[in-house]
Amino acid sequence: MIPNTGKLKGKTIFITGASRGIGKAIALKAAKDGANIVIAAKTAEAHPKLPGTIYTAADEIEKAGGRALPCIVDVRDEASIAKAVEAAVKRFGGIDIVVNNASAIHLTGTLETPMKRYDLMHNINTRGTYLVSKLCLPHLLKSSNAHILNISPPLNMHPRWFKVHVAYTMAKYGMSMCVLGMAEEFRDAGVACNALWPRTAIITAATEFLGGETATRHSRKAEIMADAAYIMLCKDSRIYTGNFAIDEGVLREEGVADFTNYSVNPNLPLAPDFFIEDVDELQAEMDAHYNMKGKRMNAKL
Repeated sequence: MIPNTGKLKGKTIFITGASRGIGKAIALKAAKDGANIVIAAKTAEAHPKLPGTIYTAADEIEKAGGRALPCIVDVRDEASIAKAVEAAVKRFGGIDIVVNNASAIHLTGTLETPMKRYDLMHNINTRGTYLVSKLCLPHLLKSSNAHILNISPPLNMHPRWFKVHVAYTMAKYGMSMCVLGMAEEFRDAGVACNALWPRTAIITAATEFLGGETATRHSRKAEIMADAAYIMLCKDSRIYTGNFAIDEGVLREEGVADFTNYSVNPNLPLAPDFFIEDVDELQAEMDAHYNMKGKRMNAKL
């Protein structure tokens, strides 16, 4: 695990989708420095299958050493974002960092994708990321070390990533295109814009809900993304911008060589995430493991 340095003390971080999962993990990591966290998420009441609300997250953040401002935000709704931005500035005096983490997923082919789902993914992933960034930018421009971090993949144009879920791919790549454009647009102004994506599957409440035990056993914990995000957000925004980073790569550059503690089950191979170049290598490790274990072990998976 990456130790905290205190560099984010007093910084105000606006995180979408921070009531659970990767967003909350990033919030808790920054909170240990004494950061101010704006929890911008929809969940005001607990979901029956997805635990965690903006208020339970706020309690955890404050116990970790940070200051929390829970805000009910739908990233599709400009008014709710603007209200949260105004509340953040009033409470903490400004905004230094934005983490665009809120996302929607629906892994279906073209004929099987209802336009309602298409619109949901594009309105949350692409439009929501663009809109949150746009409304926070006037305040980021006043910060001495401003960052926008999108939880989105590298722009890998291999057809395999479009073939089976083109609507989802387009929506996630929209977030990454925001990085590509905004990094250059605001480079001279000192506002960094970067992307971070996991090399492997990450265990979250949503992952467990969608994939069950099979998916979670071959995943890493959200803390690996939190540690990588922390490293990125502590960098000089005038130098470190326009990067499409992978969590493991960020940590390796910091000298981390052992990733065992991040695994849900260190004895099992890791499932690859989407849009990763070495996906075949990780998949081969999975296949080899279960071929060796035989049908009985495979049935237990």
